Amino acid sequence: MKPEQLYQHLKEISEKLGIEVMEQSFKQAGFPVKSGFCIVKEEKRFIMDRNLSQFNKNRVLIEFLRQQPIDEIFIPPAVREALGGK
Repeated sequence: MKPEQLYQHLKEISEKLGIEVMEQSFKQAGFPVKSGFCIVKEEKRFIMDRNLSQFNKNRVLIEFLRQQPIDEIFIPPAVREALGGK
């Protein structure tokens, strides 16, 4: 599976959990900022640094999803393998 396809699947899993994945550029922040989960006006969001490589976007989102209750969600086998078989 191509990295871009994996990323799309990971975003879909997040959306099934009610978590919107948004990409933002952190270059103008003026202080160190990392991609991560937050709640904005009672809406769950995962803010992804747009400037990360595709590999790092996948890695960050996989690390986050491994901590989420994804057992009841259908996940294609290749994506489940990327998530560590959870």
